[in-house]
Amino acid sequence: MARIIPLTDARTLGDPLAAARSAPAVTPTGMLADTRGRSLRDLRISVTDRCNFRCVYCMPKDVYGHDYPFLPHAELLTFEEIARLARIFRAHGVEKIRLTGGEPLLRKHLERLVAMLADIGGLDLTLTTNGALLGRKARDLKAAGLDRVSVSLDALDDEVFRAMNDVDFPVARVLEGIDAAAAAGLAPIKVNMVVKRGMNEHEILPMARHFRASGHILRFIEYMDVGHTNGWRMDDVVPSTEVIGIIGRELPLEPIDPNYAGEVAVRWRYRDGSGEIGVISSVTRAFCSDCTRARLATDGKLYTCLFATEGVDLRALLRGGATDDEIGNHVAAIWARRADRYSEIRSENTRALPKVEMSYIGG
Repeated sequence: MARIIPLTDARTLGDPLAAARSAPAVTPTGMLADTRGRSLRDLRISVTDRCNFRCVYCMPKDVYGHDYPFLPHAELLTFEEIARLARIFRAHGVEKIRLTGGEPLLRKHLERLVAMLADIGGLDLTLTTNGALLGRKARDLKAAGLDRVSVSLDALDDEVFRAMNDVDFPVARVLEGIDAAAAAGLAPIKVNMVVKRGMNEHEILPMARHFRASGHILRFIEYMDVGHTNGWRMDDVVPSTEVIGIIGRELPLEPIDPNYAGEVAVRWRYRDGSGEIGVISSVTRAFCSDCTRARLATDGKLYTCLFATEGVDLRALLRGGATDDEIGNHVAAIWARRADRYSEIRSENTRALPKVEMSYIGG
């Protein structure tokens, strides 16, 4: 295991390149542990801050309008920069990379990045998408080396779905994308439904009926207080316990063990053996204690929590001449200082803190 050197010199904390070079030399590889003993296993990479949907819980149209200042292309990490960082994170024990956005399939030639990441070896490569472009991209993504996809789908009723995505996009196109992903072998497919009270909670049972016995894994996500643009209120949250109750009264369920340590979704299966569902209790159940995820934003800032207030600029290292060893040492030091536990300390006061928007950091 690498010897971790925390970076505490106030003169270097604002300068990533100086910080990386001021730390004593270490071997920047090996498993890492943060201040709570949590390892680094999962890296989520946002490849674009743009999206073709305006979902009310993520990128509401009144904020992300036609004149919204999205990042210029030059400020995005290049595929080569992303692959270089992925190799460094892999050396620190990362086993899974998930490509996110915004909507990742809006990034041109994304399959080329997938192929570059697949060449690293030893990685479970996944992607989260709204499904709008999946029908025409699924086969190429699989051929490039992508393992699986997660598809966001908040309702089966077309009117409700169009209200949720707020760009009048039909649900049939997303279902076609899911079918195309299954045909391409990007399985098991996870279908993610964010539940917001007053908008789509009546779609919980229809979604369960539709995807039961499909081979896909339906997951229900509590409406989260990520960022500040979605107008989040606790009254809009449908607790996971309520979701399980709604489904279980018609389709009996029983709990099952997690697939791996740190899994966010709590798994349930239908008692008749027709499949499983998951619930992600992002508000009502603290899941910080075994969180193993880091997030790389579109512009190369590293965040150690979904609810982080600020990130650390790795793009400056990449473009400032830092070596892989220097970057690896800096990543190790960042993780060694990590003490994030937002879901455990969530309160009225913490909700008021500045937080990065989900469209920038990925889910």
